[in-house]
Amino acid sequence: MRPCSRKEGTSLTGSLLAFWIRFPVVVTASAVSWHFAMPLWGPSVCIVSLAVLYLVARLYFGQSLKDRFHWRSRCARNQGGGDVPKLVCKPSALAKYLLKTCLTFTSEWQTQWIWRKLPHLQTVWNVIWPPGAAVHFVRDYLQLADEGLVALDWAVPSTSSRRRASSNSPAPIILVIPNSFGKITRNLVKLCASALDNGHRPVIFNRRCQNGSLLTTLKLQQFGDPSDLREAVRYIRYKHPSARLFTVSESTGAGLLLSYLGECGSSSYVTSAACISPVFRYQEWFETGPPWLYHWFLLFYQKTWLSRYATVLGEIIDMEKLFATRTLREMEEILFCQTKKSIPCWDLYWEKNDPLRDVDEVAVPVLCICSQDDPCRGDTDTTLPFELFETNPHFFLLLTKHGGHCGFLKNRSSVWSHEVLLEYFKSVSEFFMTEERTKSFSKRKYVGAANSMSYKCGRGNSFKRDSFCSHNIHDIFNWQRSYTR
Repeated sequence: MRPCSRKEGTSLTGSLLAFWIRFPVVVTASAVSWHFAMPLWGPSVCIVSLAVLYLVARLYFGQSLKDRFHWRSRCARNQGGGDVPKLVCKPSALAKYLLKTCLTFTSEWQTQWIWRKLPHLQTVWNVIWPPGAAVHFVRDYLQLADEGLVALDWAVPSTSSRRRASSNSPAPIILVIPNSFGKITRNLVKLCASALDNGHRPVIFNRRCQNGSLLTTLKLQQFGDPSDLREAVRYIRYKHPSARLFTVSESTGAGLLLSYLGECGSSSYVTSAACISPVFRYQEWFETGPPWLYHWFLLFYQKTWLSRYATVLGEIIDMEKLFATRTLREMEEILFCQTKKSIPCWDLYWEKNDPLRDVDEVAVPVLCICSQDDPCRGDTDTTLPFELFETNPHFFLLLTKHGGHCGFLKNRSSVWSHEVLLEYFKSVSEFFMTEERTKSFSKRKYVGAANSMSYKCGRGNSFKRDSFCSHNIHDIFNWQRSYTR
């Protein structure tokens, strides 16, 4: 290779300079054209990159110092040392039994340091990482009274023939309610796998037009409207009358579960319920919104699945205005408060859909698992209704220092909250069985004493036993069709 001359070097330098001047233009043009042509996985890559940068910034630039060294006053009073969870509830016989039998309520749970230090990482991991669980789902389409459709996904082991258990099986059923946006996360799939391993039958409830469910009517389910869930529970009860029913919700899905339990009261057919990282003050949460990264992802995800029904929903909703929204409040208002059929105001909408509107009517135990470092819920002091747990005997709050939002990871493959839920359901069932046996023994003792007294007095009338009358499921639920795929 010969050395270049000064003239040639000047020419080469000029060429390189011209190249570097032109190069940014070429890259920018390519980036723009790729932006318009990129597939759906493109935004996911962007989300992951932004999430990593955001986590690093949160960890090393100030905000983490507040999380490490400054605990809120109420949480410091209610929380013990280490990672031992604290149970906040009103003293009762059930609370004492849970503390006695549920070891996960009182023992320290071990987790890797990276999960403790990075709650955002736990949250993002739960959303974007594949579950890796050997679980398959068999879907039932349930036609509702107004001819709408909801989907029930029954979890079955991958090693089986993808057939569900018999209707006469006494194995308990766990009804899983995803977040209000319909996203089936890694946490839910892992929960279904753990429930199957413990002899339960998990089933996921999918709202109208969410997670592949079909939209057959010009109606979307409002945030706190439990009518569709009520029909689904009645159908499950009809098909499996001998099985106990438990319910679990994730994140904002707690709004639907609490609305159902409050509206149905003692007629909910539910033995006990649980909420993983629930959000309680939903109107304020929609108005302020979660951190910008989660806010943007939720908007993007909701617009993506709504775009499938843009033509039919355009008859009642201004879709152009919907896709131009920048906040969750704007989207919720356009979907339910600014339709062409009815225009209720924002405050009136939440008076009707607030999940805590009938909280005093809840008649089953409800366990809420929350963490102090939840990045989506907000400040612990202002977002957790401690008064509810301290005064209502049906609500139990299990509060931890670490866990993120719907995370609670022990390691990459083990989730602490799932162990808590399964142990909690088992303890509640044992407690109710013990109470039923005690009442049955007292009743038999009373019946024997009454019969003896009647015989001694020479009366011919025998004691008439009180008849047990449960809900007649055939009168309540007279529709007996389902479509299985």
